[in-house]
Amino acid sequence: MKQLDLTRRLAITALLVALIFIGTYAIQIPMPFSQGGLIHAGDLVFFTVCLLFPPKQAALAGAFGMGLFDLLSPYAIWAPFTFVIRLVMGFVISTIAQDSDKFVRQALALIVGLPILIGGYYVAEAILYGNWITPVHSIGGNFSQWLIGAGGSLPLTKVLRSIPSINKLR
Repeated sequence: MKQLDLTRRLAITALLVALIFIGTYAIQIPMPFSQGGLIHAGDLVFFTVCLLFPPKQAALAGAFGMGLFDLLSPYAIWAPFTFVIRLVMGFVISTIAQDSDKFVRQALALIVGLPILIGGYYVAEAILYGNWITPVHSIGGNFSQWLIGAGGSLPLTKVLRSIPSINKLR
């Protein structure tokens, strides 16, 4: 029975990776005020996964889904950073929000994830660009990306939690 549960979890996690990748790939809006950044639907999917699924699943789905997008796009240099940042974000957000249908707790979880996103990409840019000043310009873009994803994921999560078949996947 344990092997069946592990296989089931692995299959669901793989589907979540695919959903996050597709969300990131399908809708991309370049941000003119950042260093090549994007606003994409992947954050909406990623944050929703974090609010619905256990920490390990959410972390792995986000890390692999968004990391794979970076690898297969012109942003490949970002892939290792994205993998680590999304892994940590997914674990932290999901741990705080785990099994809660309370709006305040879910919003708090997403707010706690914000400094991980901004700080993680700030450090990544500082490493890639070789200075600590240039990344300041990307903070607004990263915040916008978070705001759109968080703002959409809260109502979407509420709707999805009301669907019995979705709850069985968790």
